[in-house]
Amino acid sequence: MDTRTLGELVDTLGEPALRLLTAPSGLTTPVTEVLLYDAHAPFPDRAPGALLLAVGVRADAAGTLVAEAAAARMAGLVVRGGEGPSSGQGLADAVAGARERGLALLAVDEDAAWHHVHLLLAGAVGARSSPAGGAALGDLFSLAGAVAAAVGGATVIEDPRQRILAHSTIPGQPVDEPRRQGILGRQVPGSPENTEQYRVLFASQGPVRLPALSAEELPRLAVAVRAGGETLGSLWVVDDGTLAPDAEEALAQGASTAALLLLRARAAQELSRHMSGDLLRRLLDGTADPATAAEHLGLAPGTPVRVAAFALEGVAGAPDGEQAALRLLDLVRLQCEARYGRHACVLVDGVVYALLPGTYGRAAERQRRLAEDIVRRAGQALRVPVRAGLGDVVPEVAEVRGSREDADLVLRVLGPEETVAAMAEVRARAVLLRLSELLVERRELAAGAWRDIMAHDAGHGTDYARTLVCWLDAGCDMARAARLLAVHPNTCRYRLRQARAQLGIDLDNPDERLVLWLQLRTLAGLRGAGG
Repeated sequence: MDTRTLGELVDTLGEPALRLLTAPSGLTTPVTEVLLYDAHAPFPDRAPGALLLAVGVRADAAGTLVAEAAAARMAGLVVRGGEGPSSGQGLADAVAGARERGLALLAVDEDAAWHHVHLLLAGAVGARSSPAGGAALGDLFSLAGAVAAAVGGATVIEDPRQRILAHSTIPGQPVDEPRRQGILGRQVPGSPENTEQYRVLFASQGPVRLPALSAEELPRLAVAVRAGGETLGSLWVVDDGTLAPDAEEALAQGASTAALLLLRARAAQELSRHMSGDLLRRLLDGTADPATAAEHLGLAPGTPVRVAAFALEGVAGAPDGEQAALRLLDLVRLQCEARYGRHACVLVDGVVYALLPGTYGRAAERQRRLAEDIVRRAGQALRVPVRAGLGDVVPEVAEVRGSREDADLVLRVLGPEETVAAMAEVRARAVLLRLSELLVERRELAAGAWRDIMAHDAGHGTDYARTLVCWLDAGCDMARAARLLAVHPNTCRYRLRQARAQLGIDLDNPDERLVLWLQLRTLAGLRGAGG
């Protein structure tokens, strides 16, 4: 059985939301279930491996509950508070009691909602290696079989985009070729006739009978699946003329059950997305355990990964900027999940980050094309320019922070006409940007002859700085430098002689030339071409 450990659950919420006060039996202690404490209900005699959420109990008043939880052989107790001077001796006694009895004691943040904590931890304990909502979707196959048996025809359950989520497999029930192809491709084949049938179906409040669309197809009995006015999908039954007399009633009942299962699958998927996104957020800032994170994200040990960063252009601080960023998150997640299935994306400070696995060789090129596709689609959908930066590939999840820093840097150095780039494509610009930041921060690195040159140009109307940059950019080739400056080579030579004589610059020293070029390029922001 795939049992979660205490350490994995602690990592699910992370600090400061959940703090570990003591774990005398270690973080590998298995947790089998998450229970809510009810002061008015009998305390369980035995609940081995349970994690008890002590609703209404503060850390400094948990002594009695610690003893009861330990006696019931629970794995741990979660209380509120446990931080700051107000905790006092009561907290120390509770921690000592838990340590003595081998019980883990944890504390949630003062502002944490118990129902939210319970949702995350219970979801983590119940999670398996299958995709989010797998249990609910498995139940959909059972439902399809039950509906097929009750109605008397082969049944499929679809989502609103006509993807087939589940189908029946009862022997002897006819399945025509279009249905067979749809099941094999997990998608209903598109056609204008199909579109019209779906329009009729979703406009109806109950089951509808739909004619065959071709000679090789049988008629259908279908019903929309709804909850609270929202269309969640549909049920379709092949009608070979032998359906049960109460087929429409049985199909309507099946739709009600399907609505519950689809809502459950959605909730499980949203929980999984929340957990994966939060885990990625903590990976990016270096507060998550890499091994645990890799396991939860479905990455084998040693899987190379890279970070892709997506940002909207020109919406920072706009009233609808936050909503636009959330829509970008949904678009990036949708495209990544379409290619990789279960996937981790997160929005941090207006930038959407995606963790892309297996990115050496041709896979790296495919992921650049993926980024280009996302930028194009998101720009069209949001009507705002979107840009993307791809960090360097790193050999394992433990080095994800470095790839995230790369991706952020790529976004900063992208030119006005560029929308997507990988670090390898803009490394020179990135290095110069980092050097400029370093030079500005250190007084001794920002000092030098470049300041005298800039001051002389400002005071005397000369153009020594740009002449030097063009000459150095041209590899000290006078003719090329003159072309960059749009002057005669003799003019270029004269300026360089004057700069040497008036400012004492040693242009014969390669180290002097290198430092001067770097300072003029990074600190003065000059360039040979178009400078």
